Amino acid sequence: MKKLIIIPAYNEGENLENTIRNIQTYASSFDYVIVNDCSKDDTRELCKTKNFHVINLPVNLGIGGAVQTGYQYAMENDYDLAVQVDGDGQHDARFLNTMADYLAKNNVNMVIGSRFIEKKGFQSSGIRRLGIRFFTGLIRCLTGKTITDPTSGLRMADREIIKMFAKNYPKDYPEPETVVSVIRKGKRVEELPVEMHERQGGVSSISPKKSIYYMVKVSLAIMIECLR
Repeated sequence: MKKLIIIPAYNEGENLENTIRNIQTYASSFDYVIVNDCSKDDTRELCKTKNFHVINLPVNLGIGGAVQTGYQYAMENDYDLAVQVDGDGQHDARFLNTMADYLAKNNVNMVIGSRFIEKKGFQSSGIRRLGIRFFTGLIRCLTGKTITDPTSGLRMADREIIKMFAKNYPKDYPEPETVVSVIRKGKRVEELPVEMHERQGGVSSISPKKSIYYMVKVSLAIMIECLR
């Protein structure tokens, strides 16, 4: 089975070496590709110096465009599954083999790593947890499916979902919207407990000032997806 880790990176130069070391230690059977989203720090130089596998985008596409590039790479290179691992050190490669085994053995199309099933590791801030619970409720109302961690970026997809995301993927804040899209297409989505870490460096794309925009934008995108 060919397995790919997609690592979207924007100004993650200070974190990438540890992220790759974590993958090589705990998920050595996976290939990886860093999608450098036109970073302004030393990400490009670091990848070249360390001989990391990288795609350097010519313009900044945002998180959605960077992740979609990774899915396009996975589709074009005939990978059986692909998983997003953020470059900021939050996601732990120790859980990737368990997720891959579960996906393969249980005929699941997507496996989401949830920090809220066993409530271990970093649990995010109180305000963000409130927003996550809101999206959990909204998704349950619209699809009947309970997703405890709908904003989790640690998501593993099979060939069907790889092709789906390679062709169409939201530009920004894509996680809740794409979960709804997959469920609405009748695909199987399950969650497994994982532990996440606090961001090791860099700055989150969702600042306090953007929180309201984030909530409104994602809520509207989810409802529009349900109306298609």
